[in-house]
Amino acid sequence: MKLRGDYHMHSKYSGDSKNELEGIVLKAIELGLEEIAITDHGPAHTGYGIKKEDYPELRAQIDALNQKYPEIKILLGLEANILGLDGAIDLDEEMRQYNDWVNAGYHFGSRLSKDYKIHFINFMAKFSKVFHKKAVKINTKAMTAAMRRNKIHMITHPGAKGPVDMDEVAKVAAETGTMLEINNSHGHLSVAEIKIAMQYPVVFVVNSDAHQLDRIGSVEASLQRAKEAGLDFSRIYNVIVEA
Repeated sequence: MKLRGDYHMHSKYSGDSKNELEGIVLKAIELGLEEIAITDHGPAHTGYGIKKEDYPELRAQIDALNQKYPEIKILLGLEANILGLDGAIDLDEEMRQYNDWVNAGYHFGSRLSKDYKIHFINFMAKFSKVFHKKAVKINTKAMTAAMRRNKIHMITHPGAKGPVDMDEVAKVAAETGTMLEINNSHGHLSVAEIKIAMQYPVVFVVNSDAHQLDRIGSVEASLQRAKEAGLDFSRIYNVIVEA
């Protein structure tokens, strides 16, 4: 088994990482990766998101690194935030013109001025069965609407930041051709969630979600959960199964 790419990692343009772009690329080359996506947090992620005005600069730097290191393909991505309940994400048309790869997920605290009720319900879901039920309903509605409304390559850590109806999420992911992430840094997709999702023709991705250089390409926990769930590794987008 060989990991050919890592499609979820953060650079210094995210508020919770200090990774330099060239350092990321050199680490990925050292690991023998063929392709990576730099996926900083979307601008609506309060305190952590990339500044919209920095996105063209990031594009230029990645273009230069692709010229300097032709042995690896570097994609400019974004871990966009799912906003509200109607499927909106914080990747507008101006930013999209620079973008190669779109991840999307729910993050606590994104667009606080408008989505505070959603965040409150998700916070209370940790302590109350009533709020947990409400959270599942609103999170599932938002996530499935985002997949139907936008061209999204992958949903990040579904279920990690807020509970969802995985059966419904997987069904819509299959319909829309959206991949589901088995995130190495979070517990989701969990073994139980993989078992639900694999009933549908969903493509999975294992990613590091690295915020530090030494975590790039680390997917051991992801692969272990996939193995425990009985997932055929040929269904994992970025894994090459060697004979």
